[in-house]
Amino acid sequence: MVVSGIIFAITFVEKLPREGSAFAAANVSFFSLLEYIPIFLPIVVFMGTLLTSYNLTKSSESVIISGAGLSPWQKMKPFLTTAFLIGTFTTCIINPYAVKKNSTNIDIENFNLSDDAIWIREAGNDDAFIMRAEGVKQAKNGDLIFSKVSVLLQDSNSRFLQRIETKELVMSNGKISSKSASIFGPDGMPSQTNDWFHMSQATPKNFLEKHLKPDQVSFWQLPKMIKNMQQMGLPVRAHLTQFWTLLFLPLTLIAMTTLGTAFSQTRERRNFSFGMKFSMGILVCFVLYFVMNVFGALGASGALPTILAAGLPPLIITTFAAMWIVSFEAI
Repeated sequence: MVVSGIIFAITFVEKLPREGSAFAAANVSFFSLLEYIPIFLPIVVFMGTLLTSYNLTKSSESVIISGAGLSPWQKMKPFLTTAFLIGTFTTCIINPYAVKKNSTNIDIENFNLSDDAIWIREAGNDDAFIMRAEGVKQAKNGDLIFSKVSVLLQDSNSRFLQRIETKELVMSNGKISSKSASIFGPDGMPSQTNDWFHMSQATPKNFLEKHLKPDQVSFWQLPKMIKNMQQMGLPVRAHLTQFWTLLFLPLTLIAMTTLGTAFSQTRERRNFSFGMKFSMGILVCFVLYFVMNVFGALGASGALPTILAAGLPPLIITTFAAMWIVSFEAI
């Protein structure tokens, strides 16, 4: 709650000048916060494990638990179970809910861009359609409205037919249209029209699936989207990395819980240097977070299989933390 409050406050201050009221800014900030939860949750679980273990040690409950004959793994069972449940709830419920709420506020920042613009190319039997837009937003009826648009039409032999310039272009199911457009023919002479349209196979739904960033797609929709993108011949490594990262989030939280338990081990019942261990733990946690991001980048670039990029870091962390716990108990 403390970390969430800090992030919410920062996001609220950032959104306040853009929104019409403080309530609207708070609403947008809250749903933005939900998107960040899978990112900062491992660090939060690690800190929570350290704090809980410290309180158990400070009150001598940890000593009593050990004296009762419980092994470190038995003591960790409530921690691990809670971490797994939190990770599962975040992946299955919070992520889809956050994506659903934030998808109503689509803007240019949500898309993977080339040349700082959105490009669409569609080839048919008789002609080819190429469009470049500098902005996009979604209407209440689901249509997409592109701004500052240039359209190029070619025939089947790639010969120039028309160039269309318009300030606003609407994509609906099976149709792309504009109420005010300038049309340039092969002779270069412009003409104005108030009803330009082009029949298209593109729809707002498949456009969003194709162009949205991986973190703008919910966990449950990612497998179908990846399959569709593969059939279209589009790169899917970033989406696969996002899918495996969300799938392995419970395992990541288990790894951070195990690491937090390893850092909290002590035989000191008094004068426990918690501040030093907590600081070292946070430093190590940030280093591991950086390493996990490096693995994610390797997976997205193709240098490492995506499933290994997402699954190896938590497995390595869990293994070394478990070895640390075992060696401490054996001393």
